[in-house]
Amino acid sequence: MLPEGPPVHGVTSLADEVFLLRNKEQDQLEVYDATTYRLQRCLSVPNCRGIIDMTSCEHYLCVYVSDDMDKCIHRLDSQGKAAAQWPINDEPVGLSVNRAHNLLVTCWLVRKIKEFSTHGDLLREIKLPDDVIMLLHAIQLTSGQFLVCHGSLLQNDPVHRVCVISADGRQIDHSLGGQPGSDTDECNVPCQLAVDQNECVYVVDRNNRRVKLLSPTLGYIRDVVTSNSLKCRPNELCLVTQAGRLYVTDVERKDDKYTAGRVVVFSV
Repeated sequence: MLPEGPPVHGVTSLADEVFLLRNKEQDQLEVYDATTYRLQRCLSVPNCRGIIDMTSCEHYLCVYVSDDMDKCIHRLDSQGKAAAQWPINDEPVGLSVNRAHNLLVTCWLVRKIKEFSTHGDLLREIKLPDDVIMLLHAIQLTSGQFLVCHGSLLQNDPVHRVCVISADGRQIDHSLGGQPGSDTDECNVPCQLAVDQNECVYVVDRNNRRVKLLSPTLGYIRDVVTSNSLKCRPNELCLVTQAGRLYVTDVERKDDKYTAGRVVVFSV
């Protein structure tokens, strides 16, 4: 485990280090050695008022943080130097980086994926089908298709799913889920995703307190993390396939507020 402290809203890996994003006024980024898990340094995200997710890019050696209060993205290099900040013009949630080294931003209320260059240039917007409500995270697959998860209890959404969507965003090719539930083919707030080298899918199933492993066509394989391994609820994850490590945030929530968090490390 990485230490318990203020709520964790993101975890990512970059250059043999693990970055944790905590919800506090400064030193929001804690950087740990990926082998010893010793704290190396703390970094602050300048002018950041809201923290919602984080990802990294090995190509540009940078970290991205989504700010839901100011509806913007913050970009820092691995040493914490602020390289850029740009507006999203919609409320951002999940982040990922595609094979072209561009940043994908999910905008949950408008059902859009926005693709930006590392300098903040808007390259395109992908509008998703009407029944993809409360979009939480998206990853672009090698085929060009998008892997997405959607569904939240905030709006009483009737459908909680993981979907593979066509490259143009118009068609759902595969899906798992439906009405919120706890069976193997159901989800209850599927909130973040990761894909391994075989394009098998890891899904944070938040309210079921588990991480599920699915086939490339979204067939259920097994639970790779269960509630027995967690103190509270999972929220984010980072898969490092070369090291065989899965980092999962374990976040405590009381009275509709996040109060504490840690990261649990699993071998996969």
